[in-house]
Amino acid sequence: MAGSSLLALIDDIAAILDDVAVMTKVAAKKTAGVLGDDLALNANQVSGVNPDRELPVVWAVAKGSMINKIILVPLALALSYISGITGYTWIIPVLLMMGGAFLCYEGFEKLAHKVLHHTTEEAQEHHELFEAFIDEEVDMVQFEKDKISGAIRTDFILSAEIIIIALGSAAAASATFAQQAAVLAAIAIIMTVGVYGLVAGIVKLDDTGLYLSRKSSNTAQTIGRLLLSFAPYLMKTLSIVGTAAMFMVGGHIIVSNIDVIHHLNGNILSTLPDGLLKGLAGSIIDGLWGIVFGAVVLASVSIVSKVIAPFRKKTA
Repeated sequence: MAGSSLLALIDDIAAILDDVAVMTKVAAKKTAGVLGDDLALNANQVSGVNPDRELPVVWAVAKGSMINKIILVPLALALSYISGITGYTWIIPVLLMMGGAFLCYEGFEKLAHKVLHHTTEEAQEHHELFEAFIDEEVDMVQFEKDKISGAIRTDFILSAEIIIIALGSAAAASATFAQQAAVLAAIAIIMTVGVYGLVAGIVKLDDTGLYLSRKSSNTAQTIGRLLLSFAPYLMKTLSIVGTAAMFMVGGHIIVSNIDVIHHLNGNILSTLPDGLLKGLAGSIIDGLWGIVFGAVVLASVSIVSKVIAPFRKKTA
């Protein structure tokens, strides 16, 4: 009897773990848009740091990121529990839409920045960063601390988006509280290790290329030169893919919670045969909606900022 009970318990645990694994995969797919932007953002955040200090800086930011998630995961679970016992189940979808709107806003702000700001301004920023790096009067220890603090603040926002999206995925699958906790914990660990492991690789890619290019072997030199040429393009590609993914993920989150648009998209996609083309078309439509939502949010933020600007001056 005890043996059969133990086997039944093991079977139940295995079933729960299987469910958690499936929900974690779904949540990971939905957070991919944030992940792409997270990679580009954090790799850019540590640029300008002394090459010998790049990995310690990445490690410091990674620890800060894990602390962010240690704070955010219990808050998200508490929110899920409260919404469950009070019947306010609309809380999570609303937060998801807010997270989606923020993703679209961030993506559109990047596009607007590229269009409105001339390349000479970016060159000037890079020049100022280089001048600060070689200036002996600049406190590089403080400069490094500022970089780390800024990266951790940015990570907190992105981590919040990841946790909310993962929570929404688990809630949509009618997961129990324990399963939600397991999914969020798994996503927190996977995303932190994945993002900062890749960031560490990206920021040291050019150093690896330089090291190989100085080797006596012709093969090593060729690989080194390829890496040195590839590194800048990788950063640009990550930024572009990350921005596109933000529109697609953000647009999908919002559209999924607005019945009118969701049905409209469904009618359009129903004319296409099932398969890769239909999936690609769905992502493109979500991305286009994401651009629209991003433009609306950015315009709204700009209008509100102009309206409250005189009041800020009076209180200053």
